[in-house]
This record gives sequence, C-alpha cells and structure tokens, in this order.
Amino acid sequence: MKAFVFPGQGSQFIGMGKDLYENHPVAKELFEQANDILGFRITDIMFNGTDEELKQTRVTQPAVFLHSVITAVCMGDAFQPAMVGGHSLGEMSALTAVGCLDFADGLKLVYARAMAMQKCCESVPGTMAAIIGLADDVIEKICAEVTEETGHVVIPANYNCPGQLVISGAREGVEAACERLKAAGAKRALVLPVSGAFHSPLMQPAKEELGAAIAATEFHTPKCAVYQNVDGKMHTDPEEIKQNLFAQLTASVRWTEEVNNMIAAGATEFFECGPGKALQGMIGKIARGNADVTVTAATV
Repeated sequence: MKAFVFPGQGSQFIGMGKDLYENHPVAKELFEQANDILGFRITDIMFNGTDEELKQTRVTQPAVFLHSVITAVCMGDAFQPAMVGGHSLGEMSALTAVGCLDFADGLKLVYARAMAMQKCCESVPGTMAAIIGLADDVIEKICAEVTEETGHVVIPANYNCPGQLVISGAREGVEAACERLKAAGAKRALVLPVSGAFHSPLMQPAKEELGAAIAATEFHTPKCAVYQNVDGKMHTDPEEIKQNLFAQLTASVRWTEEVNNMIAAGATEFFECGPGKALQGMIGKIARGNADVTVTAATV
C-alpha cells in the first residue's frame, strides 16, 4: 500500500517549485492563485529570493505547503495514496492534498498559522534542541525534572525517529536540559537556530489565534485515511481532524508512532511529497530492518 508523507518547516530551499511553475500549467495557475491570496508574490521569494527571506516563518510555511500540495496535484493519477501523514506543518499539506481542505482554505489556514506562530515567537521567546542517541524515556524524565526544579518549561516536542528527539521550551529550560542530557549519555544535544518553542505550551497564544481560523474553516471527509501528529493514529472524521489540528501547536509530534501505525496498517511504499529528504531519512530509521518498506521521493 502507498503512503504519501509531507514535510514541515526546515525543508525549504531557494528555487523550490520553479520547475513545477515553468513546466506545468496547473502548477503555474495554483502558484499565481497563491500570490493573490497571500497579497504578495511568494513565488518571487521561493524561486529567486534569499535564504534570509525564505526562512521567515510567514514565508517558509506557505512556501513548503505550496511546493508539497502542488507536487501532489501535478502527479495527477500517480497520486493514489491509501493513507497520508504530515510532519507538523506538513499535516496541513496532507489534508489539502486529499481534499479535506480546499486549496485556498488550506493556504489561508497555513498563513494564519505562520503569522500566529511568528507573533507568538516575538512575545514569548523560546527555543528547541535536537537530542541524538538517547532513549525517549530518559529524555522525558529529565525534561520533567528540569521543568519542575527550575520553573522553566521544557518538553519532548518531536519524536522524529529512534535515537532522534527534539525538545522545546523556554531557553533556560532547554539549555539546562541539554546539559543534563549530555551528562546522561546523549551523543549530541544541539540547540537549534529557532526563535520559538514550537509544539510546547509556550505556543498557547498562537494556538488560540489559530483555533478561531480553524473553527471558521470548512473541513471535508478526506479521500483516504489521514494519520495525525497528536496521537499518531488514523482519522477520517472532519470534526476529529479539526480538533487534532487545533491541539497540534502545543502537543508533541508523535512521528515515530505515526509511521509505525501506518506500517502496521499495511503501508509498504512511502513517498515524500515536498521539498527535501528529511522524512525519507526518518522513515528509513523507523523502518530499519523491515525489508518490505521502501522510502523514496514523490516525483512528477
């Protein structure tokens, strides 16, 4: 069975989507529609901008969404997933690709999410750190201890794959946790160059702002099963999907569990639909030793 997965923020690169725009009329039409909806020419930044311009959250998130969704559209009949999933932002791409969200509504929600998160980062500073080579339960225990002892929130945010977990929270909490995690045997505990504590309670103001946009948006029954980050499980009911998407901003991304559940449901061919190869690497580690599972890029 085929599973299509959609990447999140961090997978962007200058030039992304330019080949789609130049070679596929439907892609050009959708990109131009996006320019109109956003009120600025995001294609100019995506195709010919600077890294500094592209990495602004208000640009990055819609850019990754557009590349991912338009890739799926341009695949035509080759896009036939039995199930889909997306990592963080990628969940919105997945929902749009399978008709749970209309293209325009999906883009507007992504932009609302990006603006809410950018505003939250400015008013409630935080950071994240990648922890490599330590068991999840050890990381969970140390994060809980640091939060209780210091009063600075730090939680496991992205369960990416075995041996790779990202923590998130107040800078003081993340830095203190990194020191303890290194002492506990982590191979690496690297603070990431981000200005926000994504997927932590510090995103609560952004969650409330996005919640109003989600509530005002019509969600449809998706064309196939959608696996969601908050619980790693399959969902098809539009109201359940809405609630899970609302919860996602302050909840952990349970990617390892999500992929394992997709494999248990019969997924053998995974296709990463969007920029970069991050998810291919993660899924390769999650499915290591399972000869039945293949992971490749989705191609037009």
